[in-house]
Amino acid sequence: MTPEAEERRARRVRRRRQRRERRRRATQLLPQLLTTANLAAGFYSVTLSFRGDIERAALAIVFAGLFDVLDGRVARLTRSTSRFGMEYDSIADTVSFGVAPAMLAYSAGALQQLGWTGWVLAFLYMACAALRLARFNVTPGRYTGRFDGLASPAAAGMVLSAVWFAGFLRESGLAFEIPAPLAGMGVAVVGLLMVSPIPYRSFKNVHLGGSFSSLVLAVLAGVVLLTKPSVTFFVVGVAYVLSGPLEALWRWRTGRPLVETRPPEPLPSEPGGDVG
Repeated sequence: MTPEAEERRARRVRRRRQRRERRRRATQLLPQLLTTANLAAGFYSVTLSFRGDIERAALAIVFAGLFDVLDGRVARLTRSTSRFGMEYDSIADTVSFGVAPAMLAYSAGALQQLGWTGWVLAFLYMACAALRLARFNVTPGRYTGRFDGLASPAAAGMVLSAVWFAGFLRESGLAFEIPAPLAGMGVAVVGLLMVSPIPYRSFKNVHLGGSFSSLVLAVLAGVVLLTKPSVTFFVVGVAYVLSGPLEALWRWRTGRPLVETRPPEPLPSEPGGDVG
């Protein structure tokens, strides 16, 4: 092989390596971009709550949840997990599932009518969400297939679904307004459930692709939820929030303990890993 041919071959090899390196960097950047989208949606929800645009503020939290799910899935598919990504995801989740729902509840629930008490109740929710996310990062769940406490996206979903349900009642001609003290207590209870030791089902190990019947059931469930989301999401949210305490009480009464996980170990580093 002549020197010129060897030089051309070396240049082709370098170009291929450079292309692979660019693709690798782009792949690693994608989960972080999705996490940034999660953060942006949460911040947008906060600004909408300030303006009193309650419906769109709630919808922005929904989009934040979608981005939160996607960033973890993409990170695992592309094998681009990192400790930085996990920490960044937790910060984004604190805004989207802590600050944004607290501001939504403060605005939609008219907690400002309660003065200092309303501020404290909204802050309690936000602080519990931050503590919940911090605990998830350093401590694995005690039981297999369970979260310790209500997951922060589920808590945020409970808040926004309550806002949607109240709007549905008003649109239906029912002169019903949730009293500010009741709204404030509801927000505080949901916040405290996040930091409670009550086990909640995670559903992370549920696989719908195992059979055709399970896929059909999933599609039917989706259709039912989307038929009247302002009602169905609220009903599902209430059922899930109550499921933790009710199941814990049932297990205590019947003496049927849950299967414990292995001793605590450092969590694997992955962005988007939290649903907690």
